[in-house]
Amino acid sequence: MSKSVRLTAQTVDVINAIMRRPGHGVSGAEIAKVTELASGSLYPILMRLEKAGWLSSEWEVGDPTTLGRPRRRFYRVTALGQREVNAVRSALAPDLGGGAWVAS
Repeated sequence: MSKSVRLTAQTVDVINAIMRRPGHGVSGAEIAKVTELASGSLYPILMRLEKAGWLSSEWEVGDPTTLGRPRRRFYRVTALGQREVNAVRSALAPDLGGGAWVAS
């Protein structure tokens, strides 16, 4: 069972940024670039969404020395997250003209 998620405008922006790349993981740096959120705002949102089961994440495979940079953590919307997003979108669509979410 999912924990409730407070859907602030920032949280919606984060979910939208991840859903723009279905099937691919999106790094925190990529999400920050799209949403223009500072890490102090972004990473607590990502942790809450992951704890609620809406997101999953995994570390990039590779040695930072070989990569020449720190490893990245990639985030994906889970099946549960997709169901929850769809439920919220359906509930809000009449009020928002269906434009509240980008799922492409």
